Amino acid sequence: MNAIKTFLLLAGLTALFLFIGGALGGRGGMESAFIFACIMNLGSYWFSDKIVLAMYRARPVSETEAPELVRIVKMLAVKANIPTPKVYIIDSDVPNAFATGRNPEHAAVAATTGILNILDDDELEGVLGHELSHVFHRDILISSLAATLAGAIMMLANMARWGMMFGGFGGRDREERGGGLELLVVAILAPLAASLIQLAISRSREYDADRGGAELTQNPLSLARALQKISDGNMHARVPLTTNPATAHLFITNPLRGEGLMALFSTHPPTAERIRRLEEMAAKMSPYHAPRIVY
Repeated sequence: MNAIKTFLLLAGLTALFLFIGGALGGRGGMESAFIFACIMNLGSYWFSDKIVLAMYRARPVSETEAPELVRIVKMLAVKANIPTPKVYIIDSDVPNAFATGRNPEHAAVAATTGILNILDDDELEGVLGHELSHVFHRDILISSLAATLAGAIMMLANMARWGMMFGGFGGRDREERGGGLELLVVAILAPLAASLIQLAISRSREYDADRGGAELTQNPLSLARALQKISDGNMHARVPLTTNPATAHLFITNPLRGEGLMALFSTHPPTAERIRRLEEMAAKMSPYHAPRIVY
């Protein structure tokens, strides 16, 4: 169901993109929007991993430098039947981790020093299982496509606002384009809709990665305990992880703090709900012994 939901959300995002192109420039605008999306997606497909690793100053480590981290990644990669991803460490006391790369053959896993300090081996295995599930299901590519389309929609919406202010968008295709009402929708509502769709895709993939990681390790409660520790560590961090909002969806928990209405715009589902689902999964795996996480 999550796979179908992701497909429909991506289709909706693409349709919204094409609608904006049509509202701005008729058939020519739709074609230009589609070509622009393809160019951006291609760049995102090939270079997003290098960009994000450089952004967080992640440094590659060997088994000599981080024996337990590399050992667990290798072991889980064998179980998942995928090539072993490259392993990186980010020098930050804030606990978090992410995976990136265009496919399992070109993947990387990065963990902060903070997460290595607070998790035991089983909990770290749960986190890495979650990240390798992202790699196995090519979620990094899906998230990159969604982020690219959403970003392009916002750029086109900015063009619409400028066009309305200065009376642009004239020309022979005027009959094909929308009127002032459509342009107003494009300028105001389209970026909001694009953001909500992108975030819904991200949240859907997080639930699937939790399930996939728990199945890989056969220990849902280890991941549940890790999520609680990471969430607490982010909440009480003296110096938060300097994060670009465009890459927040990559991390195992949202590095950006938000409560109340802002939770609607979170890249991740609520931690409490993720833990609840993992506890249910543990109960099904072992119905006679499934202790709950203590908050």
